[in-house]
Amino acid sequence: MNTVPSAAVLQGGDASISALHPDVFQSHILARLDGPSLASLACVSSQLHSLSTEEQLWRDICSSTWPSVNHPRVQQTISTFPSGHRSFFFDSFPFPDPRPSKLHVNSCTLPTELIFAVDVYYQNEIIYSKVEEIDTSSSWFLCSPFRVDLLDPKDSVSTPVKYFGGSGDEALLKHKEENLSLSWIVIDPTRKRAVNISTRRAVSVQRHWLTGDVQVRFGTVVSGDGRRGSSQEWVECGVVVTCSGKEGGEMHVREVSMVMEDMEGKGLNGKDSLVILGGVIGEGRRKERGGNEGKNKYEEFQERKRERKEEKQRKERVLDLVCIAIGVAGFLTFWSAILFK
Repeated sequence: MNTVPSAAVLQGGDASISALHPDVFQSHILARLDGPSLASLACVSSQLHSLSTEEQLWRDICSSTWPSVNHPRVQQTISTFPSGHRSFFFDSFPFPDPRPSKLHVNSCTLPTELIFAVDVYYQNEIIYSKVEEIDTSSSWFLCSPFRVDLLDPKDSVSTPVKYFGGSGDEALLKHKEENLSLSWIVIDPTRKRAVNISTRRAVSVQRHWLTGDVQVRFGTVVSGDGRRGSSQEWVECGVVVTCSGKEGGEMHVREVSMVMEDMEGKGLNGKDSLVILGGVIGEGRRKERGGNEGKNKYEEFQERKRERKEEKQRKERVLDLVCIAIGVAGFLTFWSAILFK
């Protein structure tokens, strides 16, 4: 059984490290660590920091964590990051803090191009991977509803996974929630920054009302324009993976898409979406997310959407009553004037 020396042993004296050839230390110890462990080890001493920041180590970690980053376009972009793959990993893992905070973004800093590196996993094994580039500088994009579809509506991707139906609909949805996960990394090549907008674990699983396909949602809630009471005070970066299949047969991925929605359920246009994404990419706040925090934030967002809708309906009913009252009063006044003329 291979073991990694503890930080205390490594910190105890440079002689312990010097006794090992750097190549042996990197290939037999550092290469066995994941990203967070390697980053922690780099803080132990200057010598370990030097060994732990080797570009190839971080390239291997990024490639194994997100297979989509092996795409030539993504590799070329990562090579321009300040510290290469190490910078990219720190940007993309862990996932963004789900607590909305005010973003300070100027419209002149809007990205002119975005790259999406997307990976879908089943029981931590990759079943779908795609890299998509979009030009965000055109007037058409800025004014149109923001939506990214990685699959044509007529297409589907077969997977080696058996479609599990379980003993009922509830078992099917629970199975998909527990076994499907997703990473959706947004890369801004100009600013040399990236962010993972996925919650990784599903926040909602349900059947499509018409087709019966299973829709698995990975939605991150972020701050919008910062104005309290505004429909864009909070915004959801909603990612949906739709699966279909027959019991015992292959599971097919029919949809992998992303939209941006405000608190009224309205889709944002390209410009507003870029402002939000640009702010999230540039914010740089990260925290280790645990448990169901992402799902809890999503449910809180949905609850606030319901409250906002109910409040809007109440106001509309009051307005209707006022209009009716004014109309009745006007009608009575009109006939009173005629009768007593």
